[in-house]
Amino acid sequence: MIAETHPKQPHELRSWLVCLSAASFFLYEFIQMLCLNSMNGEVMAAFHISATELGWLSSVYFMSNVLFLFPAGQLIDRYSVKRLILIFMALCITGTVLFSQTTGFGLALFFRFITGIGSAFCFLCSMRLASRWFLPHRMALISGSIVTMAMLGGWIAQAPFAALVSLVGWRHALLFDAAFGVLLWLSILMIVREYPPEELRTYENDHSQLQRLGWVSSMKKAYGRKQNWLCGIYTDFMNLPIFLLGGLWGGLYLMQIQHLPKIMATQVAGMLFFGTIIGAPLVGYISDKLSSRKLPMWIGAIVSLVLILMLIYLQLDARTLSVIFFLLGLSTSTQVLSYPTVTESNPHALTAMSVSVVSFCVISGGAMFEPLFGWLMDLKWDQTIANGVRLYSNTDLYRGLLIMPIAFILAGLMLLGIRETFCKMFKEEKV
Repeated sequence: MIAETHPKQPHELRSWLVCLSAASFFLYEFIQMLCLNSMNGEVMAAFHISATELGWLSSVYFMSNVLFLFPAGQLIDRYSVKRLILIFMALCITGTVLFSQTTGFGLALFFRFITGIGSAFCFLCSMRLASRWFLPHRMALISGSIVTMAMLGGWIAQAPFAALVSLVGWRHALLFDAAFGVLLWLSILMIVREYPPEELRTYENDHSQLQRLGWVSSMKKAYGRKQNWLCGIYTDFMNLPIFLLGGLWGGLYLMQIQHLPKIMATQVAGMLFFGTIIGAPLVGYISDKLSSRKLPMWIGAIVSLVLILMLIYLQLDARTLSVIFFLLGLSTSTQVLSYPTVTESNPHALTAMSVSVVSFCVISGGAMFEPLFGWLMDLKWDQTIANGVRLYSNTDLYRGLLIMPIAFILAGLMLLGIRETFCKMFKEEKV
């Protein structure tokens, strides 16, 4: 839990290479998580499903993630991170291939569930490696960079993936997606290492502490800390635009309400990810320089609230929508500061277990709010259908969008209870 337990400056380039290579698993999982936004019409038509059922098809991915987060944190802290990445990324690729070939909605749900299991491991593995390869005062920057990798995957899942779907169909597009996953898997196999060579003693010390503590006690320490839960809930609420607009409903909103063509709609939705791609490392860098986590988090919640209200209540053209989506991605990037805040507030040996609390909150939010959004749209749907796809009114979409301003207000309330770390590790008793 002190700076001496981390590698020093000579490993800077190698540290970035290892951690960003591991984060390519996070990038790949984000493509799987959000690709439904680029093919929701085709999928609804293929399986003859409603908006609520599409929401469940998306949320079952998050459900498997939630179920496996608990063992994921324990396994990552105790066993080979690289081996876990390779195993669960292979499972994700397999699920993607099977989903692309199924014709039954029940099997589609099951294969999406399989695909989502790996998502429980991708971010935690990256953060565990980052805690070994980087000094504590660099954690906000590396956390932001890891999230940037995920957002790059989110952008790939928008306009590029939509163009591929238009060219070859959604089933073949998923097969190309799986092939891309195999290439990333091979790069991880060749590049990723567990820890810097001279840090073997630190690695063994963490492992011995965990062995003494045991599974149940380590979970109690991580999941019993209020700071971890408040950070997790803040991140959950700030992340909702990624799930709701970038992951599933943004394309439908832009096409049916703003009357944008499909490719343009995915391009506008993709600006949300561009904003986060820039914002995540930028926010991390600013936070590290200011030696403050909470101040940028406050600013992000306030600005995000203003932007989402503009999106709901103002009539906007395509260019303005692109700017709003970009700025929303930029402002909600302050969610990444929860991860270094949690890392700095917990024993080093429990890094993955502690960060899993944040991931649990975020993924639980995705599993809950995506079907809720669809249910709110279906609530007063007027039964209009065109080409096998349900058409929704402005009122239907706005009813769902109201989830987000409420969430940003609640995110601000969470900050009242979060303790500022000033970018330093708290002095803790040994685990």
